[in-house]
Amino acid sequence: MPATMTQEEREAFLSTPHIAVLSIPDGARGPLTIPIWYQYEPEDNVIWMTTGGLSRKGKLLARAGRVSLCMHADDPPYRYVSVEGPIVSIGPADTDRDTRRLAHRYLGVEGGDRYVASMRAHMESVEPILVRVRPERWLTFDPSKNAR
Repeated sequence: MPATMTQEEREAFLSTPHIAVLSIPDGARGPLTIPIWYQYEPEDNVIWMTTGGLSRKGKLLARAGRVSLCMHADDPPYRYVSVEGPIVSIGPADTDRDTRRLAHRYLGVEGGDRYVASMRAHMESVEPILVRVRPERWLTFDPSKNAR
């Protein structure tokens, strides 16, 4: 049996919070590769994230056009989903709507609210943006499928 995930397995994997590793082209330098929180919306086939528009990451995203992300499980059997695709929109992020939603996903409601409260001034100072990516190419791996 192949170790590739089905669409249903992939969507189930992405519905749980994993840290994504985002790679953004950076001209003559190697790509900027950095961990990030994400949300996957299977109904729209979109992965979205927030970041500071004034940050290096935000500026590169505004120029990039395309990115790669890899979401992986930190515990055995070390499964992953990797995607590559175009950035379909970049616009202002709303701290209460977007950043809080991600913080709740990764830290729970109480922890997420504390995170947003402690980071609010910083987040607003870097002009938060919401970035939406449409995966075109998928690469998945689940070695536990070979053990069945």
